[in-house]
Amino acid sequence: MPTMEDQYSSYTALLYVFNLIVGTGALALPKAFDDAGWLLSTISMIVMALMSYITATFVIEAISRCHSILQWERVERMKAVSRVIRSAIDPDEDEEAYDSTEDSLMLPPEYIENFPSQPQKMFTLDVKVEMSVMANTVFNHYGQILFYICLCVYLYGDLTIYSAAVSKSIVDTFCNNATDNATMSTMCWEGYNFTVGGVYKICLGCFLLLLGPYVFFNVQKTKFLQMITSVSRWLTFSLMIGLAIWRMSSPSFEHGSPSMAKWLGTPAMFGSSIYSFMCHHSLPGLISPIKDKKNLYAYLAFDYLAILAFYLTLCLTAVFAFPSIQELYTLNFAPNMDSEKIGFLGYVLALFPVYTLTTSFPIIAITLRGNLQAMFVKFQWRVLHSVILPIVAVVPPVIIAMTTLNIETLVYITGAFGGVAIQYIIPTVLVVLSRIQTPPALVRIPNPHDSPFKSIFWAILVFLWAMICYGLVLYNLFTSKLDIL
Repeated sequence: MPTMEDQYSSYTALLYVFNLIVGTGALALPKAFDDAGWLLSTISMIVMALMSYITATFVIEAISRCHSILQWERVERMKAVSRVIRSAIDPDEDEEAYDSTEDSLMLPPEYIENFPSQPQKMFTLDVKVEMSVMANTVFNHYGQILFYICLCVYLYGDLTIYSAAVSKSIVDTFCNNATDNATMSTMCWEGYNFTVGGVYKICLGCFLLLLGPYVFFNVQKTKFLQMITSVSRWLTFSLMIGLAIWRMSSPSFEHGSPSMAKWLGTPAMFGSSIYSFMCHHSLPGLISPIKDKKNLYAYLAFDYLAILAFYLTLCLTAVFAFPSIQELYTLNFAPNMDSEKIGFLGYVLALFPVYTLTTSFPIIAITLRGNLQAMFVKFQWRVLHSVILPIVAVVPPVIIAMTTLNIETLVYITGAFGGVAIQYIIPTVLVVLSRIQTPPALVRIPNPHDSPFKSIFWAILVFLWAMICYGLVLYNLFTSKLDIL
């Protein structure tokens, strides 16, 4: 349980969730929004937000139920220890008679002083139960393997996107020839023997050297950092929305004329939307330090509604303001792509991924390292856990990022495939199995943290929705990306 110093209010938790969800994934939304049509995209995003909220409540309920399962297992172990101790004290005692009494859970008075002085709540969110712990609690061996594969692939994808987005933003902002048609071999500046690919890889190398070492440490007390990044994000997004509205109101600029619906662009829209509502893997760490957990689901719903309204405002102003949307929306404001009137603001907006993701990258890297260490917990080799696994967590994403400049593809694959599993399938399976495995003695005890969507209907609906998402993703992958069909 977090100490009083580590706890925070519900409003601070809302800020944490907002920062977790609204990252640079939002910068890929306007492009997918334009590709799928503004009306179809709006409807899709609303449904995505609803489904994401449902599974977020599943995660919270699963935390409380898995904690109750773990607590009950501890009680059973205490019961076994009590029998052993009593047997040692009085070998002639009838074990069956003792086991049938209500006092069988209690140790003798001379041994009870070493146990906690206050009773432990069975259904509680005060104790952090990570998703890996929940998976180990309710999944079998093969389920645990699949869980770790999904989570690690998603986190590796996150780190790859972060690395590529930062480096690409620097290249696109400062390289004169970094246009839409630029390749790795395109010269970055006239008269200088530096290619776009070369500068991009140099940026990736510097990014790894500067931020990679953080993976060897733990991230604590991030409240001040969250406040700073919140100000920078709100300022930047407000600038983008304001400049887009200014552009729409100016007759001197060419405006966008988006379609209402483009069915072929729907799969890409799904991929970007899934990625942009992701918070489930970090909810356990964000929920447990909250002081007052009453009305938690209402606060979370307010956060989702605010984020949805923000996304729709950002995307709608984008598609109607610009005739063409870049993969990363901030690149529409790059100084060499628009009016000189934007000036300094263009540089600030174009470099938004740089000063945002440099704070997110270490946190995600440490999260991945922790999951890798949990996978290899049976191998207690100091070098493995202290050196090898941190390096394995941070180096491969940068190497993968060196092979491509296509951020949209990275966001699409990671968000669509990893996002569906982490956001829809795993939370639903966790909550269903935790309900089934709740000890019979606790079934009739009310759980104050039960999801509002407790009916099995919602679990089935989420599974069907996940299958639809996978179908759209596979269709788009084979038709648009691989040109097989």
